Amino acid sequence: MQRTPPFVIRPLPRLDQQHLTQLCDLLVDCVAGGASIGFMDPFDSAAATKFWEGVAEGVAMGRRAILVAQDAAGICGSVQLVFDLPANQPHRADLVKLLVHSRVRRQGIGASLMREAETLARRHGRTLLVLDAVTDGPAARLYLQLGWVKVGEIPKYALYPDGRPCGTTYFYRDLDR
Repeated sequence: MQRTPPFVIRPLPRLDQQHLTQLCDLLVDCVAGGASIGFMDPFDSAAATKFWEGVAEGVAMGRRAILVAQDAAGICGSVQLVFDLPANQPHRADLVKLLVHSRVRRQGIGASLMREAETLARRHGRTLLVLDAVTDGPAARLYLQLGWVKVGEIPKYALYPDGRPCGTTYFYRDLDR
């Protein structure tokens, strides 16, 4: 008998108020956990709301897509594909903001979101994906396990929310292979 996963992955064609509230909770949780994803302490739901409202606008305009993981408690993970790139890169997308709530980590949600993002990218005619991650962090290890190719590292590229510097590693995935 095949077991049903405790979560589902699905794209959100638009973000309503319930989505925004749950996505804000997810983002605040990740930043509070020390994730270097572009935000600094102190970080609150007002800052998270501003971020997600910008994402919602991008989704509505077709400049980006968002996938979410949902379990019985609501949205517990997300990842985005950015399609709004220069005219000479219609085959490419940036994969950004892979987020998994601390209450459900190490249950396969990140890997499932990544696989679905690759599928969604193909549906949008994208054959090359690019992303970056904290050097030697859990996300970087996940990307390597999933077959992404490491391009290189930049030391002291960004900061953790508490202000400590961290290196960044760039990866790509050729979806034609």
